[in-house]
Amino acid sequence: MTRRTFPLLAGLAAVLLLVLAPPGRRPVLVWNATASAPLGLYRLRPLGDGGPAPGTLLLVRPDATQARLYADRGYLPWGVPLLKPVAAVAGQQVCGRAGWMLVDGRPLARVREADGQGRPLTAWHGCRRLFPGEVLLLNPDRADALDGRYFGPTPLTAVLGQATPVWVRRAP
Repeated sequence: MTRRTFPLLAGLAAVLLLVLAPPGRRPVLVWNATASAPLGLYRLRPLGDGGPAPGTLLLVRPDATQARLYADRGYLPWGVPLLKPVAAVAGQQVCGRAGWMLVDGRPLARVREADGQGRPLTAWHGCRRLFPGEVLLLNPDRADALDGRYFGPTPLTAVLGQATPVWVRRAP
């Protein structure tokens, strides 16, 4: 298997896991094939009543506009959810300005103007407190991650579950 076909097959496996989940039920396992989180298998469970804490990995379904852009640009196949860590929760102030994402006034991640192929990226701009039922998903360790830098706060209604690693591939 080549390096190019592995992500495609893994993405298709993730879609199959979502499709094969019983009607009305969320998937139990999902394969992450993106660089936003370690490659591997994750177990999903519902969010607790208190909601997620910063650092929690969430599997989220991008909205239709995001999903179309990601598919059109070849970032992810259509329908594949995103696995992202929570950077901020309800009550925290999030700001996207001057090329940075800030949480409670602390710069967490630089915002890129273009993707790896030079295509423009539209950054989320604003400064506000997160409402109950919202989180900011952000991976400050990955400069090239598609996350809250570009799509802003995420409603918890888009969350498919909290992800816990079962088997992940360690970085070389």
